[in-house]
Amino acid sequence: MIKVGIVGGSGYTAGELIRLLLNHPKTNIDFVYSTSKGGEPVTSVHKDLLGETDLRFSSKIVSDVDVIFLCTGHGNSTDFLTENRIPAETNIIDLSRDFRFTDSSSFNGRTFSYGLPELYKDKIAQAENIANPGCFATAIQLTLLPLAQASALENDLHIHGITGSTGAGSSLSNTTHFTWRNNNVSIYKGLRHQHVKEIRQSLRQLSPDFDSELNFIPVRGNFTRGILVSAYTETALSLERAQSLFEEFYCNDPFVHLSPKPLYLKQVVNTNKCLIHLEKKDGKLLVTSTIDNLLKGASGQALQNMNLMFGLSETAGLHLKPTHF
Repeated sequence: MIKVGIVGGSGYTAGELIRLLLNHPKTNIDFVYSTSKGGEPVTSVHKDLLGETDLRFSSKIVSDVDVIFLCTGHGNSTDFLTENRIPAETNIIDLSRDFRFTDSSSFNGRTFSYGLPELYKDKIAQAENIANPGCFATAIQLTLLPLAQASALENDLHIHGITGSTGAGSSLSNTTHFTWRNNNVSIYKGLRHQHVKEIRQSLRQLSPDFDSELNFIPVRGNFTRGILVSAYTETALSLERAQSLFEEFYCNDPFVHLSPKPLYLKQVVNTNKCLIHLEKKDGKLLVTSTIDNLLKGASGQALQNMNLMFGLSETAGLHLKPTHF
């Protein structure tokens, strides 16, 4: 059995990760560390796990584990690794943005590989540490990677993405409060979202000369979880050729599926899937994708990466069914 530790155990991504690991055939959770909840039952925070586990939050780190998932906030993973001595043989999968970029992927003697399985599957299988991609970055990259590989992103890209309130984390803020979020929609960080750098970095791995504008408008939705992305660009590709590029690119990726019909969010909520739909109109190719931001956009993808690192089936513990209604 793979011995697992979780750091930052009281947030949404940790809750999803605990749920997945409890049902994984090859893992055992050794500790769930929380600076504020030490000694309390895990179910005091993650109430959906009542009846599933007797785990309690730990106030100390157990270093004798095979892998540690860092579910800490952005900027806190570097602090954690500075303050805590983790054996070199313990693998780390970080869900923050601290190590996602080439210029910050090495820290305290550790090198982090970018963990998007559909692009770096072989590297992930050999990696000792993983920087898990961001949720919007995952959805948008999966929307564009086949076009980048074919050098078909020659014109500016216009991207719209709407995300649920869990994307902002579990801490209460003005824009996550129910009375503000309910029956409301708003744009935030328009044309300056932090995931644009992450997306551009991956596109250039496949198309080094890629230099088109990424015009990304992120939107807060009045629902709990999920992301729906639409991206369009002018291209000479026919719809049939674009369709074949996507089919070929994702033919060995068990969680990415092309849909012949337009998408909706409930198709993927509570799954690790990414669904993609293509349309062509007046010289513009429209690509739509949808994922669950807490699963394929965070904890599910982290577990997918762990499976690859430990030589397990990529889908182990991730046979999840959508919550359709």
